[in-house]
Amino acid sequence: MKGKNYKIVSLYSFFPFQENLILDLKNKLLEIENENDLSGLLIFSSEGINGTICAEKNVIDIVINLLNKYTDKRNLNMKLNFSKIKVFKKLKIKIKKEIVTMGVPEINPSQDNGTYIDSVNWNKLIKNKNTIVIDTRNHYEVSIGTFQNSINPKTRNFSEFPKWVDDHLDSHLENKESSNIAMFCTGGIRCEKATSLLKKKGYKNIYHLQGGILQYLNDVKGEENLFEGECFVFDKRVALDYELEKGSYSICHACGMPVSIKDQKRKEYREGIQCHFCINQFSDDDRKRFEERQKQIDRLKVENHKIYQD
Repeated sequence: MKGKNYKIVSLYSFFPFQENLILDLKNKLLEIENENDLSGLLIFSSEGINGTICAEKNVIDIVINLLNKYTDKRNLNMKLNFSKIKVFKKLKIKIKKEIVTMGVPEINPSQDNGTYIDSVNWNKLIKNKNTIVIDTRNHYEVSIGTFQNSINPKTRNFSEFPKWVDDHLDSHLENKESSNIAMFCTGGIRCEKATSLLKKKGYKNIYHLQGGILQYLNDVKGEENLFEGECFVFDKRVALDYELEKGSYSICHACGMPVSIKDQKRKEYREGIQCHFCINQFSDDDRKRFEERQKQIDRLKVENHKIYQD
């Protein structure tokens, strides 16, 4: 990994996490950040831990060792990646009711979930004519890449997924008893929680892709790879290609939608101000604010470039 200084680790684990331990872990991580170049986003709740961290290898090792102590060495479902640049500005730690928000308090993924399917066996499962494949991610993530023939629930956020299940899932199933339901997401956390929801509702033959798309892209190469497009990630890289390198998308800073290189050539596109997705979403006053913000960003880029040149 010559020239790639930063190690990026995405992780999650569902387990009963006591409030006093959550606060203690948060404080220890902030101490590590204070003395090291550690960035990322971590979410803690009584149902477990979720997030992505970015740092050089020695710092990552310190953090993972600490997390292992607080999680009793449970499986953290880690996915590794590398980057020449920091993919987060700083470390953010959030304490929430859920580590991924679905809004269904009566389910417990740490006790009841579907069957893990590893990357090697995933292709066989989703090619089975008795299998329906569901992408549990948000519509803008699905828009830039997904598995062949998968169902897109067109949700704006994960908390809309239970309603989609109630309203639409049965219409996709030929036989509720014998059909396989295979679900996937970016790193495995949303599809795992989705399997817990479906089991609670009485569905059978429920499977989820272990490690999500990120693990699959790492494991399955060439013609065997059935993922089409790029994989959206929630950091500065925006999307990763099939080699897990930074892809061709950037973010519209007005509406937050991913925009491709082709999209950026459209007449509607103005960097930091608007794209074709949000052309009618904002007022003239909003656009003036966006324009001023973009001017400040551009000025900082020029100043940083001068410092680097000097």
